[in-house]
Amino acid sequence: MNFNIIIDDLFSVYSLDETLTPIGKKRLLSLVNGFEDGSWQFENFQKFIWNNIKETALSLKEREALIQEGEDSVLTQAAKNLRLAESLNDIGRGSEIAEIVLYGIMKSHYGALPVVPKIFYKQNRQDNAKGADSVHIVVNTDNTFSLWLGESKFYSSIENARLQPIIDSVKECLDLDKLKKENSIITNLSDLQDFTEIKPEVKAEIMSLLSQKESIDKIKPILHIPILLLHECDITKNETHYTTDYVEKIKEFHKDRATAYFKKQISECNTVDLYSEISFHIILFPVPDKEPIVDKFITKAKVYRD
Repeated sequence: MNFNIIIDDLFSVYSLDETLTPIGKKRLLSLVNGFEDGSWQFENFQKFIWNNIKETALSLKEREALIQEGEDSVLTQAAKNLRLAESLNDIGRGSEIAEIVLYGIMKSHYGALPVVPKIFYKQNRQDNAKGADSVHIVVNTDNTFSLWLGESKFYSSIENARLQPIIDSVKECLDLDKLKKENSIITNLSDLQDFTEIKPEVKAEIMSLLSQKESIDKIKPILHIPILLLHECDITKNETHYTTDYVEKIKEFHKDRATAYFKKQISECNTVDLYSEISFHIILFPVPDKEPIVDKFITKAKVYRD
């Protein structure tokens, strides 16, 4: 992952509100793209998107079958599975970019396996709005594992007024029926069984724990909710080089936004049973302008589709 990590720590270290609780299982990850020759590295960001698109837009079997035909075949089929929101008024415009970026971060930073390729799943069931934006399993070296259900947004601003939709998405994700639905999707699709990186005995344990017969209470201590807010940022828009001053400005801004986010999340989600047992990761990633990123992505996707 060719991005710079500004913060990767417990949120409690950076919280600007000492009264917030519970925050013991909350973390803040702040990432930024680099600069080159006086400009934000636009192509580096686009490359990250296209390097990771196939793992969220294609099933594992589909990827393996197409890879023999070459990278173009993989990307062409991945592009066909995208729901491209081309209208400037479409509230979903750019949403799949955020999903893909979250997948890339999950893979490269957290070492996660994408057990449900969500864009593929949504497109093939014409279900573009329901369920978590990403579903991953992280298997540790001691063969323990954790379940990650991600939410992602691509915003033109992350001021307080824009936080409600992501809070609503997270709260919905924690609903008992929604959690059971996600578990059912994982256990019913073949992708988990096809991953050679997971030992058979670990797969069996995962399948058992995610079974509809098991209580969700057993899931919550190993449940992680990564929340990506890919956002337009005036600090980044007005910068031309990666400097200490830029890093400090982003750090202060992201500390403030993380505090505002978790304050609102705690207020609205604290009634969720065993809320304090669930791990939350807010991931903040600034870009200078949203529209050129979305326009370039749509243009390239249409080339592959055509």
